[in-house]
Amino acid sequence: MDFTQRSLGLSDKATDSLGGASSAPTLSPLHELNTQLNALQAARRYGRVVGVVGLTVQVAGLGDVALGNRAVIMLPGGPLPAEVIGYSAGTTTLMPFGALAGIGAGQRVYPDDTPPMQRINQSWLGRVVNGLAEPLDGKGPLAAIGGALMPLRAPPPPAFTRSPVGPMLDTGVRVLNTILPLCEGQRLGIFAGSGVGKSVLMGMLARHSQADVNVIGLIGERGKELNEFLLEQLGADGLARSVVVTATSDETPLLKRQAAYLTMAVAEYFRDCGFKVLLMMDSVTRLAQAQREIGLAGHEPPTTRGYTPSVFAELPRLLERAGPGVGKGSISAIFTVLVEGSDMEEPVADAVRGILDGHIVLSRELAERGHFPAVDVLQSVSRMVPKCLAPAQYPLVQRTRRLLATYNDMAELIRLGAYTQGADASVDEAIALMPALEKVLQQRPDEGATQAASWQALDGVFHA
Repeated sequence: MDFTQRSLGLSDKATDSLGGASSAPTLSPLHELNTQLNALQAARRYGRVVGVVGLTVQVAGLGDVALGNRAVIMLPGGPLPAEVIGYSAGTTTLMPFGALAGIGAGQRVYPDDTPPMQRINQSWLGRVVNGLAEPLDGKGPLAAIGGALMPLRAPPPPAFTRSPVGPMLDTGVRVLNTILPLCEGQRLGIFAGSGVGKSVLMGMLARHSQADVNVIGLIGERGKELNEFLLEQLGADGLARSVVVTATSDETPLLKRQAAYLTMAVAEYFRDCGFKVLLMMDSVTRLAQAQREIGLAGHEPPTTRGYTPSVFAELPRLLERAGPGVGKGSISAIFTVLVEGSDMEEPVADAVRGILDGHIVLSRELAERGHFPAVDVLQSVSRMVPKCLAPAQYPLVQRTRRLLATYNDMAELIRLGAYTQGADASVDEAIALMPALEKVLQQRPDEGATQAASWQALDGVFHA
């Protein structure tokens, strides 16, 4: 019996005697019971691989297994974990967490009937793990005791038991501290094309926000950018109070989805400990694409742009897990959405926008002009305004929006020199104040700004 079989408690045969029995009358009752237990036959059901179709493995004889539960395919090089994604004509359909190379007909498959759970504790802070909770940072194993066993697919907290959204969270970013506030327990989306500064903005939030714990899920991130994000955007200080869960673009769709589940479970653990958690997931679009691949492999019918129905069922189940808890802790969440061709109406963007409590749009035009963070204030909305603003703050936000809208309406005429100064007082004011306002809305990645300083800077634009 090899090491893998011993570690799984398996023998080469489906049934194997664990020892003989002794009926000596002089044994104590406890000793006799132990002897009888050792004499029992131990058996564990298994199936065998009968086919591989695309990304899935067909298994016969696995018996009754629940959809979403795990199984282990016994390969010559070691066990390969997989997940049950469907049934068809007496066979069970599995999707492995790793590559299909090495899978052959007749190989044994053992089911795992326990629901997917993960032990999470304080030792996760400052660590980088993959979707299977395996450390990637070379700092040794995670603590195996303490903490709590967290379900990977927990339902959202019951709606009527959740605490209300709390006060504004100090994000350290001026535009979010003032015009687009993020409150404790609120969920915001960042909508942008590629290369517009999503990762830089996430790094600023992780370093400068006043959240107790950052939980960052990098779903489908390019492999070469992982270290860049950790070293340049997040930095040592940001990582020290963060947990990073990653599944790079070369990994399987199932592992990408698993990383998203684990990210949410980690955030829920720290929320249940009473912490103010800032959850950032980049990106929901790649998660949706991974779920589309899983659905298509399970023979779901494609719908809008090839996305399967399970994509639009999975998104609210996952995103609704963020938000206020039932106790003192909360999960304030930032979910990024990669919009294709800046199309804000594409299916995933439209679905996510309807679930979240606001959206931040990053503009490629602003990024090309060197305006960072490239937040298009006029297209962005926080649904907590004016609820979480002080009475003196809301008029200031409204006045800022009016000034930006006025300048935006006349921008082309102003650039062409076709506007005559004095023709409209509101346009004259916008032209005069725009340089100072743009200075407030721009911020270097290494520059933090407290809430008080942010409001003082915005008020100074109008009362200089």
